[in-house]
Amino acid sequence: MNKQDALALLKSVESGEMSPEDALLKLRLEPFEDLGYAKPDHHRGLRQGAAEVVFGQGKTPAQIVGISKAMMEKGQKLILITRLGVQAAEEAAIELPLKYHPIGRVGIIGEVPKPDGAGKIVVATGGTSDMPIAEEAALTAEALGNDVTRLYDVGVAGLHRLLSKLEEIMGAKAIIAIAGMEGALASVIGGLADCPVIGVPTSVGYGASFGGVAALLSMLNSCASSVSVVNIDNGFGAAFIASMINHANAMRGIRSALIPSP
Repeated sequence: MNKQDALALLKSVESGEMSPEDALLKLRLEPFEDLGYAKPDHHRGLRQGAAEVVFGQGKTPAQIVGISKAMMEKGQKLILITRLGVQAAEEAAIELPLKYHPIGRVGIIGEVPKPDGAGKIVVATGGTSDMPIAEEAALTAEALGNDVTRLYDVGVAGLHRLLSKLEEIMGAKAIIAIAGMEGALASVIGGLADCPVIGVPTSVGYGASFGGVAALLSMLNSCASSVSVVNIDNGFGAAFIASMINHANAMRGIRSALIPSP
């Protein structure tokens, strides 16, 4: 159950369509389910506004199937599986209605919702090699109900490529800047945009990039005041934060409806 479902439930009690006892029963359903190898958090959407996401890396296909089926049985309409390998996806798809996106290593069960955020999220990359992380971010943002614009291969080695997209950059509600090497893209975009910029350092680069540490430190030391940074290769985390920014007004409205004013 997400926050919108909870609000609809409370309104049905208010209108008399449902008894308080029946509503209480729905709310008291087990907040998590113990599968032995995992404990799916069925109340995540109610607490945080977005349902739990399955991290596929390190899980067997059978575990992914079991967790996903448990979520589906509890009424979760869309299930996002990140870091899902090709072989695990093929095996899981035998038992699940799974759509797999190999570049971003993302599996999606259910229909992606129509965008309902305040504006657009731009996902930009320094190079084509950053696309796996960018697609993880873009697909996550879309699954969370955002309109996403992709700007790929617009790194600082050819600055004119980025400057040709100023309309998209200046019209964004949040921007995810993804880059390896020295990670300069986040600072450059931060100096152009009037919205929050979330830097994602990637592990792309030669030896002295230290698997993304150089880009991470560069982004952390950005002189552009609008830049914040997530962990190396964390496209999912960046997209989740960007989605919260893009839905901030809607979340405030739901909170005010659920929590009475003093």
